[in-house]
Amino acid sequence: MNIRVLGCSGAIAAGSKTTSFLLDDHVLIDAGTGVGDLSLDALTQIDHILVSHSHLDHIVSIALLADSVMRKRAAQGRPPIQVHGLAPTLQALRTHIFNGIIWPDFTVIPSAQHPALQLCPFEVGDQLDLGGRRVEVLSAAHTVPAVGFAVLGATEHAPCWVFTGDTGPNIKLWERLKQMNVGHLVIETAFSNDDCALAALSKHLCPDELARELQHLAGSCEVHITHIKPGEVGAVMDAIHAQVTRHKVRALQAGDVMVL
Repeated sequence: MNIRVLGCSGAIAAGSKTTSFLLDDHVLIDAGTGVGDLSLDALTQIDHILVSHSHLDHIVSIALLADSVMRKRAAQGRPPIQVHGLAPTLQALRTHIFNGIIWPDFTVIPSAQHPALQLCPFEVGDQLDLGGRRVEVLSAAHTVPAVGFAVLGATEHAPCWVFTGDTGPNIKLWERLKQMNVGHLVIETAFSNDDCALAALSKHLCPDELARELQHLAGSCEVHITHIKPGEVGAVMDAIHAQVTRHKVRALQAGDVMVL
């Protein structure tokens, strides 16, 4: 199982792409601007998109992807791309993106019987079977309804890959992770310690809050920091590396590949 980082920044700048991961070849986890670096053939292979929440930096490529691959997937007889999210997240997509004003409604294009996209609701705690890969929906605490994801291993005790999504402090997440063998933890730290008040207001993490959150995680695993604002990477990572931790912590970069 390979997970490729397409984008991991909290905003755009030269060399910075917003959040998206490619699980093997067929599953997108969030759909930020990094999706645009994939070839048309690679885009056509995507059958599922898991959406952590409705903020633009995590959904922006869904609309463009649908338009790019619709004809090619139809010619190949492929089914609609399934977009999985919380019911409020999917409703936000319907209301604010696929509304015929911001973008055409690809849930009924090219036809209601054979659309480019299909919206599929899930709930926290659900385990999804996506082409043989099992993904569990995890709790997140953000300013809008939000989740994280755990890509589960082949057996109950095999290492899993965890993405927290955008979240502030969230004890429910750690209660579930204590029951898992976490091999890779992708966790956001959007702001530096100078902006901890802003992080709290927007329900993100800063390095000091990250340290408190990681204390809930038993054992040792590889921790990958994501969603850092452009220009803040040095300050955020310096503060994180100054902390004492039993985990291996590094900044995530577009192009990284994590293997389980």
